[in-house]
Order: sequence, then C-alpha cells, then structure tokens
Amino acid sequence: MAKFVLAGKADCPYYAKAEILADLLQRTLPDFRIHKICVLPEAWESWLQDICSSNGWKHQSSPLVWRELTERGGKGTLLGGFSDFLEYVQGYYGITSDMGSELMLNIAAENLQTMELQLQDEERRRKLHRSYHIWISSALHPICYHLIPLLFTSSVFAAVPPISLHFLDIDAMEDSLLALKMEVEDMALPRLDKITVHNGCQSQVFQPADLIVLLDDWGQSEGTEQRLSTVVERFSQYGSLIEDTARKDLRVLVAGEVYVNLKCGLLIENAPSVDPRRFVAIATQLEGEARTQLATQLSVKSHDIADVIIWGNISGRFHIDLQRAKVYRYKGAIWGPEGFSQSVLETVYDRKWLRNNFPSLVGSRRCEISLKTKRPAAISASRAIITALNAWINESSSQEIFSLGVISTGHFGIPDGLVFCVPVTFQNGEWSVCSDVIITEELGRKLEAAVSEITEEKTAAAGIRMGSQ
Repeated sequence: MAKFVLAGKADCPYYAKAEILADLLQRTLPDFRIHKICVLPEAWESWLQDICSSNGWKHQSSPLVWRELTERGGKGTLLGGFSDFLEYVQGYYGITSDMGSELMLNIAAENLQTMELQLQDEERRRKLHRSYHIWISSALHPICYHLIPLLFTSSVFAAVPPISLHFLDIDAMEDSLLALKMEVEDMALPRLDKITVHNGCQSQVFQPADLIVLLDDWGQSEGTEQRLSTVVERFSQYGSLIEDTARKDLRVLVAGEVYVNLKCGLLIENAPSVDPRRFVAIATQLEGEARTQLATQLSVKSHDIADVIIWGNISGRFHIDLQRAKVYRYKGAIWGPEGFSQSVLETVYDRKWLRNNFPSLVGSRRCEISLKTKRPAAISASRAIITALNAWINESSSQEIFSLGVISTGHFGIPDGLVFCVPVTFQNGEWSVCSDVIITEELGRKLEAAVSEITEEKTAAAGIRMGSQ
C-alpha cells in the first residue's frame, strides 16, 4: 500500500491543487492512501523547519510531499514539492491534473477559512473544558469554611467554567487539608471540578491560577516585630511564586486584619510582570460594619445604607467618609418612590455620636465579636470577599461605590506605588478610582496620617528584607 503525506500552507494554491489530485487518487486507487496536514500561513516556516530538521530533508516551499515507509521499518522518503508530486503521480499512475489558476485560488481561500474556523472551534471547546482555578491560602482559617459554599451558591462564578479549588496552608498538616478536601467533596457540588491541597510553597503553587484569595493572618500571640517579619517573608514569597507561575491576567484579593495594605504592596513588588491593577486589598467588611452602625442609628436595615467610603490603611489608620453615603427606605419627614434615597449626613442629626461614638463602634466591632465567640468574625469576612468579587468579576452598577486598597498612581496626592484604600467603581471587570469626591482640609489631614503609617510599615518591611539578604 502506498501511503503519502501532503503538507502545505492553508492559503497555498499549489497545496490546493495537490490536495484535489491526491483525493482523486485515493478514490480511484484501492492501495493509495493520503494524509493531509494543513498549516496556518504564519506557522508554516517554523513547522517546515522542524519537520525537515527531524528527518534530514531540505525543502523551502509549500507544499511538502513525502511517502511513508513505516511498514518496511524505515522513515519517510521525501518526494519534494508540487511539481515533484505531479511528476511522480503521472509517471507511476498515469494521472495528471489540469486544474486552472482561478479554481486553485478559490480552494486555497476555502482551506484557509476552514482552518481558521477549526481553530476557533478548538478554542471554544478548550474554554468549555478548562477549569476556573481558585487558590485559597490559609485554607484552614474559619473564613475559608464559610467562603467555600458561597463560591458555589452565589452568582459570582455563574459564567465561568467548572471550578477547581486549590487549598494552600503552609502552617497546616497535610492530613488536616485532606480532611477539608474530603468535607468539600462530600458537599457534592455540581460545578466543582477537582480539589488539590498544598502545605508548602513548592514551585507548582499558584499554577495555574485565575483567582487567588489570600487569608493569611497572624494574631496577638506573636510580637509586633515577629509578626511583621512573618508577613514580609510570606508575602514576598507569594509574590515571587505569582511572578514565576501564575497567569498574568489573574485576580489577587487580599483580606485579613493585619498589615493588609502592606501585604498587597509586597505582592505587587515581587510580581513585577503582572499588572498591579490585578492586586487589591478589600475593605468591604469594614464597610459592612459601618453600615450596620448607621442602620441601627437610623432604624433601617444594613442593606438600606450604600456608598460608605473607607480611606487609608485598612488594618491600621482608616477613615470612614460619609460624603456620598445614602440611605434608602428611611421613615422620615420626606418620602419618595422605590429607589428614592437621602443623604446619610442629612438624616443623622446626632453629630456628637457621628463624630465620637460611630468610629469607635466600627473599629471595635470585630474585636467585640471575637471576645464573645472566641473566634474571628468569619461569616461577615467571607460575605465581604464575595461582595468584592461579584463587583470585580461581574457586571455591577457603575454608580455604586466600593472601598478598595489599590496601587496609587498619585490620585488624591497619595504617593505613587503606595497601596492605599480609596473609593472605586467597577465596570466590565475593571475598577476605576472615583475622581469626583471632595477632599476637605480635615479629610486631607487624615489621609496624610494614613500615608505616614503605611510608609512606615513599608520602610520597616524593606529593612527586614535587606537584613535577610
């Protein structure tokens, strides 16, 4: 049996002519077989060089024809190009081709179009079958236990492929992580693809990753210097791993109660090839705590309060700004239709409470919960993460304000390169800093204090890194 291989550029008219001739031979001759390889024009030179190099051939144009001799235990024998193939067929089988130039060009155009459509179909199938990879660090933290069900029951990831979860906890025993894996598997989640566990920073950590949620935190059991040193070491390492292994279009979300802005900054610093806009530190939990206090004061529900702004150092010196805050369904002297809102500052009449009690109530809320329950405020933290992710990944109102720790580019006079919590809006999967907020003299002083604190943390972190080199 004669088995031939015909390869060529998808837009090559001579490949088209050889293809039609080969098809004719295969239909009319019982012992003739042809295998066709159609290559996109931009990939042809590289493909031709590789195939010739591996077989010791010399050929420079399209098409390329060779005869397979595998049934005899040998490698393929090169015939050459179109003219060589035509001469071989005419001499051996007494068959030739009289195809005109116009038909050759039409078939070549069809070949190119077919090839492009096939590649598009393959890409669609690949996307349908790939997983959306979510990595969660400090996976044995109580926040993670509340977060996992929300990842699958909320609508945040409704439009993405099935989810693969990757649990990372450097401070945990492997058996504990495997127990978490078993528990999640027993939930029988329809959109769960697979689960992996990791208790060390091996080279495959964060590979692949579409989303990374970092929950690492250290409590008061460690001294301040030791806690800062641990943060610097851990998040510098995370940043380096993201730089080396992760997708460059991933999203990284930092949550927690200790050095949140600094952690985000360390990641950005150690992953220089990743767009710094892909890294954020969330203040959504703080927003929720502020909304609860305002709602209690105004006798409304927490979800009736919107557009509270958190400025500064999320886990340090932050300021709650109500200049854009609104209240819905407030039972005051003024009523309106569904969707009607009023300014919070105009409805809270107790200015002394607003100035003195309100900030301290928000600042102590989490600590009060932990003292009473002997555990962190994990339920509200997991909900805060989902809220931020939903705004970031899905379509959200371009008018709704969120507070986010992001890299500064000089907005509001904040130094470049500092991760600072500012008001943002989300649209089409991207965040934008709100530019139409008013920076009063008092707010400016508070921003300066937060800048000073974050700068001190960053300088201390740099000193630790220098000392460890």
